[in-house]
Amino acid sequence: MFSVTWRLPVLPTPVVRSGRRKDRSLSCTISIAPNRQKISRKRIRKYAIIQCNNSAPGIQNSTPPQADAGGLSGLSFDRLQPTDQDCKTRHKRAFGKFAAREAILDEEYWTAAWLRAESHWEDQPFVRYVDNHKRKFAEQEFNALKRRCFGRDGHSLKCFCIVAVKKEDRNIRRTVLNSVVGTLDLSIRQLLQGETFPGEHVGASVYMSSSKSGHSHRYGYVANVCVAKFARRQGIASNMLQLAVEIAKSSGVKDVFIHVNTNNKVAQQLYKNIGFEMVEAAASRPLIEKTQLLCLNTDSALCV
Repeated sequence: MFSVTWRLPVLPTPVVRSGRRKDRSLSCTISIAPNRQKISRKRIRKYAIIQCNNSAPGIQNSTPPQADAGGLSGLSFDRLQPTDQDCKTRHKRAFGKFAAREAILDEEYWTAAWLRAESHWEDQPFVRYVDNHKRKFAEQEFNALKRRCFGRDGHSLKCFCIVAVKKEDRNIRRTVLNSVVGTLDLSIRQLLQGETFPGEHVGASVYMSSSKSGHSHRYGYVANVCVAKFARRQGIASNMLQLAVEIAKSSGVKDVFIHVNTNNKVAQQLYKNIGFEMVEAAASRPLIEKTQLLCLNTDSALCV
């Protein structure tokens, strides 16, 4: 048996990373296995096995991957992160090497959806076809996130998608996919008649009068808090939460709620440091899921 190996050059990708590009190549090996019987030259093609191996370290798809669904074809995955001058958002919070603000690009919504998919499947890395599950989850979350933020879901009065991005560097232009490192949702909702906290079920005898102003029954709800693995322990989650509280307060909301898993001690401590406290009335109720409901009063919040 003998083999022939050669390398084929591949054009560099248009994604700019750290101001330079890396050439990539494919290595191909052709192995010809002879048979004991005499083989004519005309039939030797049947015994040729071609193996193509991508040996370049940078050839792998960056995370998050590009969505290939028909409805997401308008996304540009080599789009550069907008400059500070282009980000004309009302709410923004700068800290360290990052900044928290509202998402403004579809590519930022997609990256936020992918971070949530990564977080959802983080504890199940060995599930079969986990990458396919992540992609499907991200595509569904992307579409749902766009509906929520543009007021088409019917469950929230208003919804904000907050993202944490790397600050602009004078010498480096990053793509959106390489810039977004954290995300969360803030929804402005309204309590149902008779409720004192979200999800409460009360009897008809204690229903609140519908003649009262609906504005006083509004509350904020934070969900989908997640940070990329490589960017954790840098204050990203806490600063996104502080920005969410500031947005809720500016929207006339006094109470902000959030659910946390009873086994997630790290998250519980994070929310406690921000100023969230357990809702005792909700804690006394039987829970279908192992979660706790926390509440923060924006008037007495430590972070505002």
